[in-house]
Amino acid sequence: MKIAITSQGQDLSSQIDLRFGRAKFLLVVDTETNAFEVHDNELNLNAVQGAGIQTGQNIANLGAEAVITGNVGPNAFKTLSAASIKIYLAGEQTVADAIEAFKAGKLKEVSQANVEGHWV
Repeated sequence: MKIAITSQGQDLSSQIDLRFGRAKFLLVVDTETNAFEVHDNELNLNAVQGAGIQTGQNIANLGAEAVITGNVGPNAFKTLSAASIKIYLAGEQTVADAIEAFKAGKLKEVSQANVEGHWV
């Protein structure tokens, strides 16, 4: 399964970026092989608005079936849900630890946004 993880750095030892739309990087990981690709999210990191929607669309275009992040707002949630991408929340930890927690079934899938949007 391909999952996208918001990350502060470019490798599996990096900390999860708790921001979804404005995450520094997106790591797309194959959970069967642990092979991963790094995608710079700088364009959305500096976006005036719409960062969550754009990041959600990018993740869908990358073929991810799920996302692990710290927080997800309502617009990002709608975008990911429309693309049938499952959303899992994780606290401060490394990307590698989040992958292991995901594989072990320790991360809970969310059914709604857990933070308010910035442009309400």
